[in-house]
Amino acid sequence: MRKSLSALAQDAQLDCGGRATSDDKVHLTLFFLGDVDARRAVAVEGAADRVRGEFFDLTLDRIGYWRHNRIVWAGATYQPPALSVLVTRLSAGLAAEGVESEGRPYVPHLTLVRNAERKPALAVIEPHPWHVRDFVLVQSMPTRGGVRYQVLRTWPFALALKAWGGPAP
Repeated sequence: MRKSLSALAQDAQLDCGGRATSDDKVHLTLFFLGDVDARRAVAVEGAADRVRGEFFDLTLDRIGYWRHNRIVWAGATYQPPALSVLVTRLSAGLAAEGVESEGRPYVPHLTLVRNAERKPALAVIEPHPWHVRDFVLVQSMPTRGGVRYQVLRTWPFALALKAWGGPAP
C-alpha cells in the first residue's frame, strides 16, 4: 500500500509541482497531538490503551487540494463507520486526559504533495483499498533532510465478527 500511494504522490508531484510524500512517510492522521512532553505522553498512551476498534477497509478514491497550505491529498468518498467510531473514541479519551483536538471536523486524508504549485487536474483516482488493522502513535523526529517518523506504539484491533458469526476478511 505504501509503495502504491508513494507512486500516486510522485504522479501528483509531476502534475502539481511541490514535494511528494515518500513511502516511509505515508500515513493517515487520526488525531494531531503537536508537541507532547514525557508526562503527557504517558497520558496519551493510556488513552489509546482504552480505545477498542474493529478492522475496516478505507478506499482512497479521490484527490483534493487545500490552497491555504498548498497540500495535495488523497481521500475517501466514503468514511467507514468503524473509522468514525475510532476517531470519536480516541478524541474522547484524549480529551479526558486534557488533550484537546484542533476543533475541526475529521476529514480522513493522506498528504501526497506539500508546497504544491497548483491544484491537481484530476479529482477522482483509481481506488486504493487500505485494509486497516491497527493504529499507531508516531513521533516526528527532525533530521537534516527534513522529518523522520518513528512508530512508538501499535494498537491492533480485535478481530471483528460478521453478523453470521464468522471472522471478518
